[in-house]
Amino acid sequence: MEWRPLGEHATVLVGTQGGKYPHGSSLLVTGREETALIDPSLSVARLAAADLPRVDRVLNSHCHEDHVAGNHRFPALPWHLHGLDLPGIHSLEGMMAIHGLEGAMEAAFRRIVTEDFHFRARPDALAFTDGEVFDLGGARVRVIHAPGHTRGHSVFHVEPDDVLYLGDIDLSSFGPYYGDAWSSLEDFERTLAMVEDIEARWYATFHHVGVLDGQGAFRERLARFSGVIAARECRLLEFLAAPHTLDEIAAHRFVYRPGDPGRAAEHGPAPRAPGARRAGARGRGRALPGRSVSGRAYAPNSFLRQPEPKKSSARRKSFTLPAVIGHQLISDLMPKRSMTTLCCAQNLRMPPLPWR
Repeated sequence: MEWRPLGEHATVLVGTQGGKYPHGSSLLVTGREETALIDPSLSVARLAAADLPRVDRVLNSHCHEDHVAGNHRFPALPWHLHGLDLPGIHSLEGMMAIHGLEGAMEAAFRRIVTEDFHFRARPDALAFTDGEVFDLGGARVRVIHAPGHTRGHSVFHVEPDDVLYLGDIDLSSFGPYYGDAWSSLEDFERTLAMVEDIEARWYATFHHVGVLDGQGAFRERLARFSGVIAARECRLLEFLAAPHTLDEIAAHRFVYRPGDPGRAAEHGPAPRAPGARRAGARGRGRALPGRSVSGRAYAPNSFLRQPEPKKSSARRKSFTLPAVIGHQLISDLMPKRSMTTLCCAQNLRMPPLPWR
């Protein structure tokens, strides 16, 4: 494992294959009085006892299997997570609730989490809150709540080295991941707007990108990363120009590429259903609030047409048929989703309706 210092106090523990899932790159912060390890990875979990860093407390950016995979190597130390993700480390049932899987997929993922990622429940784990500071003596770690990926996902600003640890805002070409039961795309978009304005010397991710030098490089990568959301949804709108069932929408793979079984495929059945809230990928015939969707074709004749607004001197808001179809479908599947990013391509305009 490569140890990459980013100043006097912060050191990136670079994971296997540069931190590619299921591995990741942890951050070690050393002060005069204490040392904190952020997101002990699967790579850390596999270190020999003699190679483990000296640590006084463990901080987790959120409660996903790959970010707590090395926690069990530090059983006597306090573990800290944001209070909203704390149920996931208190019990295996809590971890499963975060992902929201059912049936055979849930059973398979239980095995993956416990056997491959070494999950250990920790009922006495401690909650931190937004703005809380861990003073390690000459080094400080400030918590910044950054939800979306999970409810409690947080980033950490390490001072005085001026390192912003981004957790699973990983800036990869894949784009943001918001496919779990405790994910929120709307929260994720607010988080992306928030972190763009955080100035730092270094930006460190858990997966893939690793370390970026300076805010300019960070903003460039963040813009591409954020843009993936709109690109996915514009492809969905284009696809819905013709009739398609939910099964066909799910099979088209608007998040993963066609033929790509998903990020956890090497462990068995993909434990998550990315885009489930948008494309009904949770399974055939799954009921949605107020809708019966089994075998239903989402096409122009599948929706009640909205009435035209009355003519007035004000400029009328126009829309295209694919936009209406896409907005209606996504509103059904993601009722709290902001629709703003759906209108980024083909000059689509928002229908005059309260889509939130």
